[in-house]
Amino acid sequence: MEDNLQEYSHKRLNILTGEWVLVSPHRAKRPWQGQNEEVNNDRRDSYDPNCYLCPGNTRANGSVNPDYEDVFVFQNDFAALQGDSPNFDVEEGLLRATSESGICKVICFSPDHSKSLADMEVDDIHKVVCTWQQEYASLGAMEDINYVQIFENKGAVMGCSNPHPHGQIWSQSTLPNEVLKKDRTQRDYFDSKQKSLLSDYVNQELQSRNRMLFENDTFVILVPFWAIWPFETMIVPKMHQPNILQMNEKQSLDFAKAISVITKAYDKIFNTSFPYSSGIHQSPTNGQSNEHWHWHMSFYPPLLRSATVKKFMVGYEMFGTPQRDITAEKAATTLRNLINN
Repeated sequence: MEDNLQEYSHKRLNILTGEWVLVSPHRAKRPWQGQNEEVNNDRRDSYDPNCYLCPGNTRANGSVNPDYEDVFVFQNDFAALQGDSPNFDVEEGLLRATSESGICKVICFSPDHSKSLADMEVDDIHKVVCTWQQEYASLGAMEDINYVQIFENKGAVMGCSNPHPHGQIWSQSTLPNEVLKKDRTQRDYFDSKQKSLLSDYVNQELQSRNRMLFENDTFVILVPFWAIWPFETMIVPKMHQPNILQMNEKQSLDFAKAISVITKAYDKIFNTSFPYSSGIHQSPTNGQSNEHWHWHMSFYPPLLRSATVKKFMVGYEMFGTPQRDITAEKAATTLRNLINN
C-alpha cells in the first residue's frame, strides 16, 4: 500500500470534513517556470515607529496602544463582523441572505516587532495560549456568540498587511462552513463509537509513525494523512478535549511547546520566516454539550519547493478538488528531520 501511495495518483479522504484531496506524487518532479514570490529576510527592529501594532503607537483609527509588555488584545478597528448588526432575512425567489453579527479582535503576541512565534520563548507563547483561553471563555459566554475562531495569518504571501506578531479572533452568531462540516463528521462518529474521532485517529498515527513529527505528554504534531498544503500540520491533544478551556496549566505549557517546535521547524525548511495560516477548531459556544468535539490546531503553509515558490489553489482545485504533489509522508520526513536535528 505504501509504495502505491508514493508512486501513483490517488485520492485521500479528510475524515474531518468528509471531502477528498487528489494526490499526484509523480508531479513533484516537474520543472517550475511559474511565479516566484519575493522574499525579505531582513531582520526587523524590535520597535517600528510606523507600525500600528507596536506599543505606544497610534493606530489608523486614532486609538493609541498602551505600552504593553507581553500580550495585547483590542477590538479590530476594521472588523469584518459588526456587533450592532440588526436581525434580518432576505428571500426573493432563489436569492437568500440573512444577517450575521459578531465581534472581531486583534491579539498582539509580543511587543517586540521583530519576532514571530518561532522566535518567542515557550513561556511567552504560553501567555498567548492563556489569552486565547480567556478570550474563548469571555466571548463564548455572550448570548449571541455561538462560535469563536482563533487564527493567525503570517507573512505577506498569506495577505498579512502588518509583520508585527499578531493573530485574530472572530466570534460570531452562527457556525462557519468548515466548522459545520467538522461538527457533522465528529458528531456522527461519536454517536456511533461513543469516543472522539480524533482520539482514534491519533492512536492510529502513533502506531504507524509515518506522519508523526513530535509528541510530548499531552500533544502530538503530525502531518494529516489528507493534508492539502505542502507542509500542512496539525497539533492535537492526546486526551479527548472539546475545547482549549479543558487544558490545565501543564497541558497549556505542553501546547505552547508544540507551537514553538513546529514554527521553528517551518523556518528551517527554506531558511526563511515561513508564512502560513493557522487556526484552532474547537467546540461551538452555543450552550450545547458538544462532547463530540476534539479540538485541534492546523497550520496551512503555502510554500512548496523553495522560499519563492508558492502552492496556488487554482484551475482544477477551484473547479474540482484540492490537489497536492508532495505526499504527506514525504513532507513529514522533511519536517521530522528538521525537528530532530
